[in-house]
Amino acid sequence: MMSTEIPAVQHISSHVLTNLARHRHMAPTRPIQPLFVGVQGPQGSGKSFLSSRLKKVLTSPPHSLSVVVLSIDDLYLPHDGLVALAQAHPDNTLLKGRGQPGTHDVALGTEILQQLKEINSTDGAEVNLPVFEKSLHGGEGDRLHETVTVGGPVDVVIMEGWCLGFHPITKDEIQRRWDRPVKGLDPDFFRSRGFRREDVEDVNERLKEYLPWWNFFSVFVQVKPAETHPYVHIYKWRLQQEHNMKAANGGKGMTDAQVEAFIDRYIPGYVFFGDGVTKGALLEDGTRHLPPWVGNSLQIQIDENREVTDTIVC
Repeated sequence: MMSTEIPAVQHISSHVLTNLARHRHMAPTRPIQPLFVGVQGPQGSGKSFLSSRLKKVLTSPPHSLSVVVLSIDDLYLPHDGLVALAQAHPDNTLLKGRGQPGTHDVALGTEILQQLKEINSTDGAEVNLPVFEKSLHGGEGDRLHETVTVGGPVDVVIMEGWCLGFHPITKDEIQRRWDRPVKGLDPDFFRSRGFRREDVEDVNERLKEYLPWWNFFSVFVQVKPAETHPYVHIYKWRLQQEHNMKAANGGKGMTDAQVEAFIDRYIPGYVFFGDGVTKGALLEDGTRHLPPWVGNSLQIQIDENREVTDTIVC
């Protein structure tokens, strides 16, 4: 492992390599399927950067592994699909643009994950990965016609995303969380932003369609902001991210006000569904459906400056 690598990547790569060795040892069939690793973290927390650095470590000597990285963002509906979704649900402000569960192409994601799972079974097998460009249409984004082609054999598949591993909850639990203030934000955050409890319930139902995706992943990494006003950090990080993107592409993207409104729509996702990464789904009968990565999940806790403060295996 690269001794000069940043601490978060050192922790994550060690976690992945340990689980890869176990995965290979326990594999019942040959050829061995890739190890699927999920990486979740809020906007601007560095999950995409960490995933790319992780790939560099794993593909470099002495490991020299074959690694595929897929972002859940690349599975968003095309722009016309996002527009049609918003128009079909004009009263649900959570669906006005990309972001929340329901704005992804679930069928495409399932197809791609299954193809990646089976990529080592056939010599010369290839998978075409979609690409979503966020700077298009004034920052609303669109899926490009071009794809990225990856071929087997593949050792590790890394999928990263802000809502990766989120799980649905009961209507009673939605009500309980709805009535509580959001830490560090307006006391009446949801209503002040024009959200309705019915909007959250709608997204909660849509999130159930994502559960088959989560079943592909046996290893997980969660980048988690400090408990002290964590949501405030997300606004800061995502604004920095947008400024960096616009500086690199000639100014294409969202204004600062648009970024703030954009993050507003994500906050309900964290509040209502974010703890599902470790706790799984809370069902109507009061039982929980635990995610498949329990016991193989690494939580990387970071401060406002994205410095690692703690790591927990859970």
